[in-house]
Amino acid sequence: MIDQGRLAELLAISPVIPVLTIEDVAHAVPLARALLEGGIGVVEVTLRTRAGLPAMAAMVAEVPGMVVGAGTVLTAAQYRAVDEVGAQFVVSPGSSPLVREAAARSKVPFLPGAATPTEVLHLLEDGYQWQKFFPAEPAGGIPMLKAIGAPIADVRFCPTGGITRGNAHDYLALANVVCVGGSWLTPADAMRDGDWRRITTLAAEAAALKR
Repeated sequence: MIDQGRLAELLAISPVIPVLTIEDVAHAVPLARALLEGGIGVVEVTLRTRAGLPAMAAMVAEVPGMVVGAGTVLTAAQYRAVDEVGAQFVVSPGSSPLVREAAARSKVPFLPGAATPTEVLHLLEDGYQWQKFFPAEPAGGIPMLKAIGAPIADVRFCPTGGITRGNAHDYLALANVVCVGGSWLTPADAMRDGDWRRITTLAAEAAALKR
């Protein structure tokens, strides 16, 4: 049986987990510090760019107050790579047998993705009570989560994909949602310009959202 106790603790840190796609490694540390100053203590750094892995390593090494997770982990090799740089949890948009095997061999907790009741049940059978609901809005959003929650009441979700400053509160109001993932805290122009104060302000607004 998968032990997701540590994952549950991490998902409870902040109502919003910023999903970060970093193009410039130099942005990693000031970005993490800006989010932390705003009250957001956990991030998901995606592997969608070449800067993802070194950015993650920099945050782990230089911003000890920030919980750094790895996102867009699609293969067992990527799981091992993020484990080696110190990622504290791993997120995937879905799941596969090989990735789940890598998760079982690692001490780093895994948040697998699901978008349908069948996928949710398959993961639950493997012991995954905490799951990522992705892509949240295209997969049916709040109505879908309500529909899944009625017959499958034990699963808790972190919806990601189409979550915005405008709808995050509505997602967080659902009984089966523990937090949401979103990229609105780190606008592309703020990242490009190094406007860390703006990001701290957006982080403070997100940290104040109620679950």
